[in-house]
Amino acid sequence: MAVLATEIRSSAPRWLIRHETLLAAILAVALAILCVFNENFLTIDNLLNQGRLMTEVGLLALPMTFIIITGGIDLSVGSIVGLCAIILGYSWKNLGFPLPLAVVFAVGVGGVAGFVNGLMITRVRVPPLIMTIATLALYRGLAEGISQARSVRNYPEWFFFLGQGEWLGVPMQLWILLAGIVAAGIVLDRTTFGRTLYAIGHNETAARFSGLPVDRTKLIIYTLSGLAAGVSAWVLVSRVTTTRSDMGTGYELDVIAAVVLGGTSIFGGVGTIWGTVIGLVMIQLLKNGLALTGVKGDATIIVIGAVLIASTLIASSLHGRREVAS
Repeated sequence: MAVLATEIRSSAPRWLIRHETLLAAILAVALAILCVFNENFLTIDNLLNQGRLMTEVGLLALPMTFIIITGGIDLSVGSIVGLCAIILGYSWKNLGFPLPLAVVFAVGVGGVAGFVNGLMITRVRVPPLIMTIATLALYRGLAEGISQARSVRNYPEWFFFLGQGEWLGVPMQLWILLAGIVAAGIVLDRTTFGRTLYAIGHNETAARFSGLPVDRTKLIIYTLSGLAAGVSAWVLVSRVTTTRSDMGTGYELDVIAAVVLGGTSIFGGVGTIWGTVIGLVMIQLLKNGLALTGVKGDATIIVIGAVLIASTLIASSLHGRREVAS
């Protein structure tokens, strides 16, 4: 019987036992259950609205997938979002920048913040966890210091189109997220840069001896993470119509949860953009579906935590089977 089971497993298509496939199946079952309990859950309007709400975290999750595949982590992304939001509002209101220039300036500041993370990690050899915990506090402190606890409002009407407008019936920011997903997926799956990320995650020392540009690659992905945080801040300010220094607080946990739930190994070397997208959608729709069915906030966190643990156990089991098979 054991031999028969092994033969069945070995004859099953590889895509059928991938983490992303199982996660998609779990997502489909969860959606079906939530749809039974609330008829307003699986409607086009509700799903598009959820897409609008998950865009800011989704933009951060794409470069975070790159970073975690290399075995690194960036805990400062939420603080960079807050800093960029404040820079956008402050440079427009207090420094007299034209609003388009203020947006570019804020996104550029995000890129510089990510570049500083990458520079300290690659040149000074500060571990990513320590470095980004430090800049988590540093960037949040800068945002609070610049803002002096004041919010910026009264943006012109055209500025809200990105965060509240639609094109072809789809929220504008969702188009940006879709473009980012396609671009990140192609880069990771089809380019030398993507293969370099996996090589670094599998064995950084071997990657260096193979002549791969390890430090330059890390510098690029941390800078990309900062730029994504800048764009995320722009979308967020446009959606909520105001600027505050606490914007983006807690985003880093949502981002890492989506990436890890999607099957990216926290130890590096394993992960896909498509898995991250499924993890992102699952977390957002679980939050929304549970809220619509009357589940309180604390219970929602418990359910999402249980799903995350179950998914991690499934991923570990699949990884172990692949190791045995190889």
